[in-house]
Amino acid sequence: MDKNKLVGMMVIAIVVLLAAACGNNGQPAVSSGQPGDGSTPEPISRASLYETSVFLGDSITEGLSYHEVLEEKNVLAGAGKTAQFALEDMGELVSRIPEHIYIQLGSDDILWPTDNPLEYSLSHYATLIEKIQAELPDATITLLSVTPVTAEAEQTEPRYRNIAEYNEGLKELAAEKQVGYVDLSPLVAGHPDLYDTDGIHFQAKFYPLLLDYLKDASDRQQSVK
Repeated sequence: MDKNKLVGMMVIAIVVLLAAACGNNGQPAVSSGQPGDGSTPEPISRASLYETSVFLGDSITEGLSYHEVLEEKNVLAGAGKTAQFALEDMGELVSRIPEHIYIQLGSDDILWPTDNPLEYSLSHYATLIEKIQAELPDATITLLSVTPVTAEAEQTEPRYRNIAEYNEGLKELAAEKQVGYVDLSPLVAGHPDLYDTDGIHFQAKFYPLLLDYLKDASDRQQSVK
């Protein structure tokens, strides 16, 4: 065979192979993402994971929507919110028909000006849980511990030293009412750099970690069952 003809055939073969490996206009082929085609599925977003959940709480909880980690429809919280004041949100909570309710209250409760703020708060917390169970009997309830504050914040407000005692009472209340409980202190301890300047609240980067932590806690509970 003529040498030039052989070279020409080899060039044509190479062009055909390149065309098969590329998509339109010489661009790499784009995966359709369909099951069974070997492509990697898109990860489920945090917003999707908590689409049917509502986070009920104070200003720390409010950070979830303030920092746009979750939509406002999934957060029912505000500055100064206590277990007593949260009872006023029952109508709104019920109207959202959540499948899972995360409650994080207590940070403001322990500062309440009464003789025994822990006992006062936990009694209202119990009432809140009972009302939710009555109004939304199919909803899952999970109590979240009060997050610890920095040493500087505790020095400024000594009543924050009662957080550990409050969380013990909260854990006992969860067991009594047969609802979930998640201790957030390990998460906070692992990310001391994510406190806000007041040593009480948290920066935006904290909240995606919080949602991941809650998902992991839920997965662990499911594996035990």
